[in-house]
Amino acid sequence: MAQAKLKIKKGDQVVVLTGKDKGAKGEVLRVIPEESRVVVQGVNLVTKHKKPTQFAPGGIDKIELPLHVSNVALADPKSGKPTRVGYKTLKDGKKVRVAKASGETIG
Repeated sequence: MAQAKLKIKKGDQVVVLTGKDKGAKGEVLRVIPEESRVVVQGVNLVTKHKKPTQFAPGGIDKIELPLHVSNVALADPKSGKPTRVGYKTLKDGKKVRVAKASGETIG
């Protein structure tokens, strides 16, 4: 299966569109293009029970699980609301991402 090009990158601010964390905003910590998934800070938290090892104590940890990229949208730099992403070529030949809602350039 061909790998889709993701328009969301590590460090982007995103808004969750569906699921238990709908409406939550956070920063993308990791992108997994092979599975079309992203890990968002503070979103889709689950509790993991860890057994103690020789090097680390055991306990209960909260970790973020990946979300499918279709369930998140980039937050508009102007309004903070979800927006689609387009591309634009600047005069100097540089290709940049653009928020469709406001036309603002994305980082």
